[in-house]
Amino acid sequence: MIRIRQIKIEALTNSKEKLKEKIARKLRINPNEIKSFSIYRQSIDARNKESIFFVYEVNVEVKNEEKILKNQNDKDIFPSKEETYTFKSNKKLKQPPIIVGSGPSGLFAALILAENNNPPIIIERGEKIEERIEKVTTFWEKGRLVECSNVQFGEGGAGTFSDGKLNTLIRNQENRMTKVFETFVRFGAPKEILYSYKPHIGTDILREVIIKMREYIKSLGGVFLYKTCLTDLCIENKVLKGVIVNHEKYLPCKHLILAIGHSARDTFKLLYDKKVDMTSKAFAVGVRVIHAQEKIDASLVGEKYKKTLSPATYKLTHTCQNKRGVYSFCMCPGGYVVNASSQKGALAINGMSNYKRDSGYANSALVVTVDENDFGPHPLDGMVFQNKLEKKAFLIGKGNIPCQTLKDFKEQKSEEKMTIEGIKGAYTFADLNTLFPEEITKSLKEAFPFFEKKIKNFAEDKTILAGVESRTSSPVRIIRNKKYESNIIGIFPTGEGAGYAGGITSSAVDGIKVAESLLENES
Repeated sequence: MIRIRQIKIEALTNSKEKLKEKIARKLRINPNEIKSFSIYRQSIDARNKESIFFVYEVNVEVKNEEKILKNQNDKDIFPSKEETYTFKSNKKLKQPPIIVGSGPSGLFAALILAENNNPPIIIERGEKIEERIEKVTTFWEKGRLVECSNVQFGEGGAGTFSDGKLNTLIRNQENRMTKVFETFVRFGAPKEILYSYKPHIGTDILREVIIKMREYIKSLGGVFLYKTCLTDLCIENKVLKGVIVNHEKYLPCKHLILAIGHSARDTFKLLYDKKVDMTSKAFAVGVRVIHAQEKIDASLVGEKYKKTLSPATYKLTHTCQNKRGVYSFCMCPGGYVVNASSQKGALAINGMSNYKRDSGYANSALVVTVDENDFGPHPLDGMVFQNKLEKKAFLIGKGNIPCQTLKDFKEQKSEEKMTIEGIKGAYTFADLNTLFPEEITKSLKEAFPFFEKKIKNFAEDKTILAGVESRTSSPVRIIRNKKYESNIIGIFPTGEGAGYAGGITSSAVDGIKVAESLLENES
């Protein structure tokens, strides 16, 4: 197999036939000599709005491969290496491991264990996807929050009600990312996630994928216990002996994988009380900003290409005079701002898109970095800081999502009222200046003119802001050693909630690494 990089095709003329023609030209062969080809990676070069290109890296099978490679001196043409996840273990644990949480890290830890003859017990405080969707929809429509089954809690984790973005900055070590993406495709995700430079599944497809993953893990012997919350740990001499669920039932446990997500505040407090080593972690808080998707498209890809390349995405960063970073996070093209609350009397929001990203509205979090200088040195101070912001958001929105036009935000008033599209859950207009500490508000206001220079109409007066975006990442990090084990023998923290991942892909990969380590190091 031959790998070829840097094949460019003008966006308006892009096609499979054109790509094959370009491959043949690059190899200096007749197209008939190409047996097959597949896209390894696809990206977009949009630096020139008048001439935008798809950029491909491909794997090609040809006749006379050795001869063709021998005649090449192009650094972008070279032998392709097979990328396959190969981990195997013959270890049989004495007790089935217990996994807390069925988000990406928990599901992929369960998958690896089950595929290696150690099917786990997965406990999940929320409900399975089917029931969870009903609870969330009812909450958005009628305001009835179920604290154990919502956008944050339940099968699939918080990512189930998101854009389903899979892009990540981590490396594909040991082909673990390959395992993640191929697993998603196996269970129904679109094949393009295998090569897209910004892969996404969409919340609608991701839900179906998770259901199929669950059934596959169950077919290998895995057990799922829903409405089952970890409420105590039984520890003797810093060694885990068992767990208590729902305050009453004891489960013997020698290996506990904590895939708890970033919103399990009661579990964070339990772990601290049980003297599991942990520390606070910097994160970011801010608002969601809503625009018509067509305005984002027109600015980023231009009139010529907006139908071909819509919906466009963006990533924005700015360093303020006070040295704080302001950046866009979890940008959802063609998506919705959603009420993502998980606690009564407190309000948090997130962004969500379906696979087709066709709502007509773009939204993104615009967040400001915060650390212990803002919330204090105690390991749980960041969590308390988040909770205070969410309670304040609930109060100023009177239980609804508080929204404000950018013009009113800058002028510290709340006069403009309008119908807001691209939002799920009740909303009301309020003054977001009363929500944050002054330094965060100042930082947000400073960033908008700089973002306007990058995206036209980004900072227009009627731009809608919504609050509060508070759960960008976990406020804690649970300390673990090189074997992925905490200071309590038998407890293995993993994923975003433990402070070691950010997003679906990195969480899934971290779950795989923890499962591998458990099987490799158990004596």
